[in-house]
Amino acid sequence: MSHEWLIIIWFAVWGLLWAVYFALDGYDLGAGILCPWLPKNQEERHQLVASLGPFWDGNEVWLITAGGATFAAFPTTYAIMFSSLYAPLMIILLGLVFRAVAIEFYNKSQGTSWQRFWAGALSLSSLIVALLLGVAFGNIFQGLPIDQNGYQGTLLTLLNPFGLLTGVLLVLAFLFNGSAWLAVKTEGELAERARSLAEKIWPWLLVAAVLFLFYGAFGTNLFANYLAQPVWFLVPLLAAVAVIAARLYLARQQAALALISGSLAVLFTVFVGIIGIFPAMLPSHVDPRYSITAFNAASSPYTLTIMLIVVLIFLPVVLAYQYWLYRVFSAKVTKEDIESY
Repeated sequence: MSHEWLIIIWFAVWGLLWAVYFALDGYDLGAGILCPWLPKNQEERHQLVASLGPFWDGNEVWLITAGGATFAAFPTTYAIMFSSLYAPLMIILLGLVFRAVAIEFYNKSQGTSWQRFWAGALSLSSLIVALLLGVAFGNIFQGLPIDQNGYQGTLLTLLNPFGLLTGVLLVLAFLFNGSAWLAVKTEGELAERARSLAEKIWPWLLVAAVLFLFYGAFGTNLFANYLAQPVWFLVPLLAAVAVIAARLYLARQQAALALISGSLAVLFTVFVGIIGIFPAMLPSHVDPRYSITAFNAASSPYTLTIMLIVVLIFLPVVLAYQYWLYRVFSAKVTKEDIESY
């Protein structure tokens, strides 16, 4: 296989890993944001945290895999990303660490006041991670201030309208999926309250999605590849269909299908951006010549070939394990399950 095709395949794998991470970790980030607000008592809060227990750390494996794939397949991209965007990426990393600590310490705390504290910490860290991931990818999608001397922006540079809009879109999508998740995994008033919240979030999610597409089409160069190859418009169409399907399933009291549709909407939306920036990975809005692309950042053909073999062997294993995990822990979290808290 030629080096060019290996690079294209790995760009697609890179995009897929990030898209799967957002689709899977989105619902537990959304549920985490809701931890202090949606439950009305300690028992319901226990249900919410317990619903995340077997899944949240497994979902974050996709983030580690996406980062590892970036490091191995596109080392130049990895180096420039983590040197130029050091501050926001460190905030995201600290948010992920503090989120994990909050979940573990909540489960080990006996006092109500400490559990409330860790519930608040879980909510804040989940919100920061969701928002800043959206801001980061929004800036990548619209292009970064990269010139012949490298990245010229600051942390405040990233807080531009399109970056913030993408961050808000991601937070709303995660809140919708988190609410749908709780409607599936919990019971009683908490589940019904979660389903009702998802219905209230959906119109705002739709507005944010429309604004994202409108701004992306007229305020950035994100849709140049789509205009060159109109067949790619199928991807944003699938994202729109998934968003609408999620609301229809909610109306039919089918929260599980609403969650799947909402997760697919996130996955397709990430791919809208990934396809739009190809072949760039860190596009420059100063001058395309300064963009970091898959072709000028890729590893050697030998490295990409070995890694592709590894992916073809182990990716089905990971998918099979996650399927087994969701099957084994498919039951709702009941009052009996949380008696040990």
